Amino acid sequence: QKIEDTTMGWRFINPKLKELYGVDTMPQTAENVAEQFNVNRADQDQFALVSQQRTASAQAKGFFSKEIVAVEIPQRKGDVVVIDTDEHPRASTTLEGLSKLKPVVKADGTVTAGNASGINDGAAALLIASDDAVQAYNLQPRAKIIASTAVGIEPRIMGFAPAPAIKKLLKQANLTLEQMDVIELNEAFAAQALAVTRDLGLPDNSDKVNPNGGA
Repeated sequence: QKIEDTTMGWRFINPKLKELYGVDTMPQTAENVAEQFNVNRADQDQFALVSQQRTASAQAKGFFSKEIVAVEIPQRKGDVVVIDTDEHPRASTTLEGLSKLKPVVKADGTVTAGNASGINDGAAALLIASDDAVQAYNLQPRAKIIASTAVGIEPRIMGFAPAPAIKKLLKQANLTLEQMDVIELNEAFAAQALAVTRDLGLPDNSDKVNPNGGA
């Protein structure tokens, strides 16, 4: 029996599972979405640029400062290094620079390191509490969860899943997209983010979607 191995994704794959669903890596699924939903390279790069610009603007305004706990890293020599800012965003990003990057999946592909999310260290926590807990601990809620849902689509185009999920959730909550002031949407890859927003009828780089940048 053949043992499959991929640098990103499942390892020691069940052949039957592979036969049913494939073993596309995350970048490959983004390329699949780009092809299936006709999202070209130029639009992906433009989306990535706007995301970088929005993040840089939010950082400059201190938008994330209260959400980040500074981490001190002792050095063998010299002062302690303090990490208090997300290290991934690149404020110096340009459209010209993005356009020069090579595709990561195939030679004629559209997904690059510039229009895909980066991989770096980090951790996050979100406190969810009941009404009783909010009162008992004198908490001040930032938001209220009014509905949740789940959908399933082909793994090979997994990044498109927010589109049917959002439609299902809005119907479930008896709300419309027009009622949303801000939409925080996964943008692991510009290709899938654009495929989702277009399916929802939103303009590319809508002011409502990830106004403070994304992944």
